[in-house]
Amino acid sequence: MRKGLIPGSSGHVRPLRLLGDQGLRTPCEEVTDFGAELAKLIEDMYATMYAARGVGLAANQIGVPLRVFVYDCPDDEDRRHLGHLVNPRLVTADGDVYPGPEGCLSLPGLETGTPRFDHAVVEGFTADGSPTRVSGTGFFARCLQHECDHLDGGLYIDHVTGLRRRRALRAARRAPWWEPGTAESAWNVTAKTSVGTDSVRPGRPGSIRTEA
Repeated sequence: MRKGLIPGSSGHVRPLRLLGDQGLRTPCEEVTDFGAELAKLIEDMYATMYAARGVGLAANQIGVPLRVFVYDCPDDEDRRHLGHLVNPRLVTADGDVYPGPEGCLSLPGLETGTPRFDHAVVEGFTADGSPTRVSGTGFFARCLQHECDHLDGGLYIDHVTGLRRRRALRAARRAPWWEPGTAESAWNVTAKTSVGTDSVRPGRPGSIRTEA
C-alpha cells in the first residue's frame, strides 16, 4: 500500500462471518506470500472494519483463514493506534486484569464483561514482510489480545464464565442473526482459563465496543 493513502480507501467491504461460522473456530494459517494479494486483503479488511465501525478485524471474520489483523484503536489516554499485523504472535500479556465490556463484529449487538490483561505486546510483520512489534495498554491492549484470539480460532466469549456467560447466551439467542443449533454449538466451547478482542468503538475506557 502506498504512503499517503487512507487505509481502506481502495478496498471493498466484505461480508462478516457471524457466530456459528466454523471458520471463526478454526486456527488460521501463516501467510507465506507477501505480495499484491495480501495488500489487497488488508485494504479490504480496513474498509470492512470502518464500515462496521470496528476498532479491529481479523481475516477469518471475512472468511479468509490467514493470520492477519488490522486495527484503528484508541488507548485509555485516547491516543490513536493504526496499523496491521501479519503472522502476529502475542509475546506478552501481563499487568492487572480488568473485566471491561467487550464486543465483537462477529457477535453484533452483544457486549459482555470480559477479563483481559492491561498490557500486551505482539510481534509480527507488515504487508511487505518487515518485522514489527506493537505494544499497548488499556483498551488497545484489550484489542490486541482480542484479535490474536481470533486468529487462534477463539472468541471473547471463551473468557466468560458463570452468570455473565449465561446472560450473554440468552442475549445471543434473542439476536436477529442467531441460528438455532449452528450458533449454539459454536458457543458451547470450553471456557479458557487464560486471560487474554476485535472490537467496537469504545463507549468508555477499557471496553471494546464495536467489534473486531
